[in-house]
Amino acid sequence: MKYLIGIDIGTSATKTVLFDEKCNVMASASKEYPLFQPHNGWAEQEPEDWYDAVITTLGQVVSKSGVSSEDIAGIGLSGQMHGLVMLDEDNAVIRPAIIWCDQRTAKECEEITKRVGAERLIEISANPALTGFTASKILWVRSNEPENYKRCRHILLPKDYIRFKLTGEYATDVSDASGMQLLDVPKRCWSDEILNKLDIDRSMLGRVYESPEVTGYITKETAKLTGLSCKTAVVAGAGDNAAAAIGTGIVKDGKAFTTIGTSGVVYAHTSTPSIDKKGRVHTFCCAVPGCWHIMGVTQAAGLSLKWFKDNFCQDYAAEAKEQSRDVYDIINEKIENVPLGSNRLIYLPYLMGERTPHLDSECRGVFFGLSGIHTKPDLLRAVMEGVSFSLTDCKEILEETGANINEMMVCGGGGKSRVWRSMLADMYNCGVKTIVSEEGPALGVAILAGVGTGVFESVEAACEKFIQEKEASVPNIENHKKYRNIHKLYQKLYTSLKDDFKTLGSL
Repeated sequence: MKYLIGIDIGTSATKTVLFDEKCNVMASASKEYPLFQPHNGWAEQEPEDWYDAVITTLGQVVSKSGVSSEDIAGIGLSGQMHGLVMLDEDNAVIRPAIIWCDQRTAKECEEITKRVGAERLIEISANPALTGFTASKILWVRSNEPENYKRCRHILLPKDYIRFKLTGEYATDVSDASGMQLLDVPKRCWSDEILNKLDIDRSMLGRVYESPEVTGYITKETAKLTGLSCKTAVVAGAGDNAAAAIGTGIVKDGKAFTTIGTSGVVYAHTSTPSIDKKGRVHTFCCAVPGCWHIMGVTQAAGLSLKWFKDNFCQDYAAEAKEQSRDVYDIINEKIENVPLGSNRLIYLPYLMGERTPHLDSECRGVFFGLSGIHTKPDLLRAVMEGVSFSLTDCKEILEETGANINEMMVCGGGGKSRVWRSMLADMYNCGVKTIVSEEGPALGVAILAGVGTGVFESVEAACEKFIQEKEASVPNIENHKKYRNIHKLYQKLYTSLKDDFKTLGSL
């Protein structure tokens, strides 16, 4: 029996899962770490925190599973996209990583657009210049921290920093690299044109692989720290959303998924690169070799609920601790009796700016319609509904750009909520399904590792065999009609407040 490991380096925690060759979970472990916001709109993390979490959880799953390290064929890496990790000539981290939800780089996005050209940038990278992407972060460091930039010899994404620490190899995969804004997405390789126009040295970037390809093997040092074998291969892996797509079986045209993690995503598979010339949704290479995906992104999905929970739900947390339950289960129970529309309360989920459909780094969160009748459960339901409206915007734009979505899966922490799944089904007006496995990205990259090491024939074959549906939320047509009316007002609110957000940012 061969075994596979999937490691998901998320924004709030790293989760490591050991699977057998039938994709059954043998052991899992996770470890959390902090996010730092030194200024409004900034977001940073320490790469060493990720590495410590990976080494710790790898050691835990290897030891408690009882599996021989010689039988662990491969490891797949997934993780938060777009983060900037800079290493010096001694491979030391130069500064904290600027991560995906950081919004400091509006000026640099203007510079990128001017240097490359708006239309040409979308033709090559399949996306407009965005504050969340890596290229603008590189330019920000060059402009604002020239000494740090001068020391830089290697630029890596979060999961690829972990790859380097595990294997000593500088590498990335096509899906994660797509979010750097330095890749020729249709051609699936680094764009010399963009690199030259932005004056970024190509030698600082790692080699680009297809997601199931082997990029290296565990080093002696890693083996000593974790109990792994130096024969264990590490495949290219995938960005978190591309990995989640594999883990939910979204590997053919017509299939899509919604994930509600820290951010929220609506993702559709496509066998051809479909590019939105308006730049409202993203086109990236996907983890299936030779294929792509289009997706809309809500910056603060689960983050919105976590923010509210952490700041205003201490009583629910105490109740959960007393009952040995998950606080989110308590929250779901509290809002079940709140009527659709949260008693005329609307939440705009712009805590970290927004990507789809607004591409606005300056917009911020809003509760609209707040009155003396509203209680904590009303606000909690409004948060869930506001995130769901944003995800509905994403789905509608994907369909507008040509995606034929006939099947919607759901994953991520928010996908575990029956209440949230029901909201999505009603707003989407289609069934929303879960799968038996809840491992998402970790399962996805474990499957990629299985393909790369010959355990599985192909990504598609493995998904068809091992991804099983669990349950479906069916839409209520009357609820759908009510939500459509509220959604119209939700969309109008951004238009009404757009200029005010800019004024707020300048105060």
